[in-house]
Amino acid sequence: MVIREHHLYEIVSYFKKNLKKGYPQGTLVQALVNQGYAKIPIEKGLAIARDELANEAPKLNTKPVIKREIVGPRIEFDKKPFWKKFFG
Repeated sequence: MVIREHHLYEIVSYFKKNLKKGYPQGTLVQALVNQGYAKIPIEKGLAIARDELANEAPKLNTKPVIKREIVGPRIEFDKKPFWKKFFG
């Protein structure tokens, strides 16, 4: 089966548009299968759309700030068991 460029472009643009809106991938794939598209073009279109969206995403150049806090020595209290509080 030959995948036409036009159909693949439609699938890629469909995935990009709806993934940006926040729809889950599984729902989009199922919608295309229900419309009569074959699985192979859907999978190829999804892979291309994911790659293009990943390239469009901004790259973060900031490094996380790590804060360290020194905690003093642990103070232990004399705790009595629950039953000794009431019965001596």
